[in-house]
Amino acid sequence: MNFTRRSFAVGLGALGLAACGGTGTLGPRASNAATSGGLPDDLRPQPNAGYDAWVASFRARAVGQGINASTLRAGLRGTGYLPGCIKRDRNQTEFKRSLEDYLAIAASDERISKGRAAFAQHQGTLAALQQQYGVDAEIICAIWGLESFFGERRGDVPVVSATSTLAYDGRRGAFFEKQLISALKILQNGDTTPGQLTGSWAGAMGHTQFIPTSYEAFAVDYNGDGRRDIWSEDPTDSLASTAAYLARNGWSRGTRWGGEVGNVAPADTVIQPQPGGPKFAVTGNFRAIKRYNNSDAYAIGVGHLADRIGGAGPLRASFPPDENGLTKDDRVALQQRLTAAGFDTDGADGVIGPNSRRAISAYQASRGIPATGEPSAELLRSLL
Repeated sequence: MNFTRRSFAVGLGALGLAACGGTGTLGPRASNAATSGGLPDDLRPQPNAGYDAWVASFRARAVGQGINASTLRAGLRGTGYLPGCIKRDRNQTEFKRSLEDYLAIAASDERISKGRAAFAQHQGTLAALQQQYGVDAEIICAIWGLESFFGERRGDVPVVSATSTLAYDGRRGAFFEKQLISALKILQNGDTTPGQLTGSWAGAMGHTQFIPTSYEAFAVDYNGDGRRDIWSEDPTDSLASTAAYLARNGWSRGTRWGGEVGNVAPADTVIQPQPGGPKFAVTGNFRAIKRYNNSDAYAIGVGHLADRIGGAGPLRASFPPDENGLTKDDRVALQQRLTAAGFDTDGADGVIGPNSRRAISAYQASRGIPATGEPSAELLRSLL
């Protein structure tokens, strides 16, 4: 079975409809406004008369939704049409991964290492959140890791421009207009400034990637500074908001999310998302995680990463060979051999993505064979 990872408004940037976030953090890195060298040209405002007319008509609707004139002026100043948002929205269904590939990225050695360091650094806050909300500290930390790589990939696209562009586009116009109204209400409430109201290309914001409507409903001012600040370098309000979200969406205190069959006590459901792969016994808390992002793979990724952050080992059961007859070890070896031969795959994680396919194509072309970009056992043998 393959999972389609989508961005938050349509479902996880790797997989159903996400209530809070999903910026595609399992894909290309998103930069932060504080450290960015600049947005791509297609995520900068570009002239569009149709968009301008839509914004003019939107102003009256915004006033009818309680947005005052000064907020409208400040919130819409400098905003514009971002064609890159449309492009990314159209392309998101193309990204497909098996559960094995998904977990190889979601619980990579790097993410586990960073997760353990982040957990140690914020252990006091996470423990306090677990005590107050009942949500396991490791689960909160794991969501942080999947949504923004522990704050490193929060996104720096202006949220008002992103949501207004997608509302104007019309494919999910009503949904994104609601997000735009909520974004303006965030400004009107004084939680942040127009310049700091940034996020993913689809408007998901902060360390744990809340969309504006979820922010309005669930965000928490945990540090008591008068603002529900999920954008700052300090992740406290974001982590608390995530705990509050799960607590209000079915999380049961003192119950595990589940785990691999054989490693946990029997639960209410056993699932096997990838045929021939590991089986997982899951509880109601697994379904609570899915309220954050409606995907079995996402919820397993959160739960497994949480377990690894807490010191557990890797999954015991193996996954079957892929459609090309290659195991993960085979794919890792293929990537390593290609890179050693001068065809860089940009890492060796066993996931055959665009970088690996480009490397395969270049190698095939160098050998005078059709450049398909497809891995195979024969290709692996040729690199011995």
